[in-house]
Amino acid sequence: MSKLEEKTVASQQVYDGVLLRVRSDTVRLPDGKQAVREYIEHPGAVMIIPLLPDGRVVLERQFRYPLHREFIEFPAGKIDPGEEPLATARRELREETGYEAGEWSHLTTIHPIISYSTERIEVFVARKLVQSQASLEAGEFLEVFTANPIEALRWVREGQVTDVKTIIGLFWLEKIQRGEWK
Repeated sequence: MSKLEEKTVASQQVYDGVLLRVRSDTVRLPDGKQAVREYIEHPGAVMIIPLLPDGRVVLERQFRYPLHREFIEFPAGKIDPGEEPLATARRELREETGYEAGEWSHLTTIHPIISYSTERIEVFVARKLVQSQASLEAGEFLEVFTANPIEALRWVREGQVTDVKTIIGLFWLEKIQRGEWK
């Protein structure tokens, strides 16, 4: 046992929704005292960095209700029960953008909100893109567009791109394109 580990003493589900579950756990701290830890259980997600042959990336603009505004993001989506992350990535890219990829690479796993969520995001690069037909889910509305990665990084610096997964994806892509990371 790590000297920093917290052990679960009691656990209760507070909320069970369509996408998320909320839990409230009582834990024993390393010093023997107890505390409450509230967190969101998330099924996991994928994010795709769709890279066109000319170096541009495919992005989306969509309204995100919790913050009541539009965001620029890479395509992403929730992993369905029993679904492999690559299958989710293929499905989400096709559904949201209308692109299919001939080449896939898994880059990394990120944990965007470690303080109160179990969410993990599997990050993929999709290359050899072929345009087909998008098929958005009911209630899903977004605008698909392309941008030069240098321009997208400028949007990060200027505060126009604030979605953390997209920022991480753009930084990874910059390292890859410079030959610093494989």
